[in-house]
Amino acid sequence: MSEQSPPEDARAEYADALPAYADAPPEDSDALPEYAERVLDVAERIPPGRVMTYGDVAEWLEEGGPRQVGRVMALYGGAVPWWRVVRADGVLLPGHELRALAHYRAEGTPLKQAGRNTEGHLPRLDMRRARWDGGAGAEGHT
Repeated sequence: MSEQSPPEDARAEYADALPAYADAPPEDSDALPEYAERVLDVAERIPPGRVMTYGDVAEWLEEGGPRQVGRVMALYGGAVPWWRVVRADGVLLPGHELRALAHYRAEGTPLKQAGRNTEGHLPRLDMRRARWDGGAGAEGHT
């Protein structure tokens, strides 16, 4: 996915697809959009060895959806444990599979071994065991 913005005349087409809080900050600003700060705060709260889906984060915040959370993580997620915010099917983040896998193994995140037919024979996250519901130690729910 490209991080380029659509041309000005195409932005109106996307206006209701991405809320204003998902837009990147102006180039001269170091401040993150408020929604991005909230998404990154949730990512930082996920305990080692556990994960939340993009949709889980949006539900936790009671705002946005999986695509908005994914956009925030793509733009700003490098500053937080990005590997803990994942796809609902447990597939490792394309393009970052080996880096994520190293983190999962170091943290003891539950994985499912890949089958023979799996491309690259990479494991998936065991979502039933790895998924965190924001429970224990999740004070400060926004």
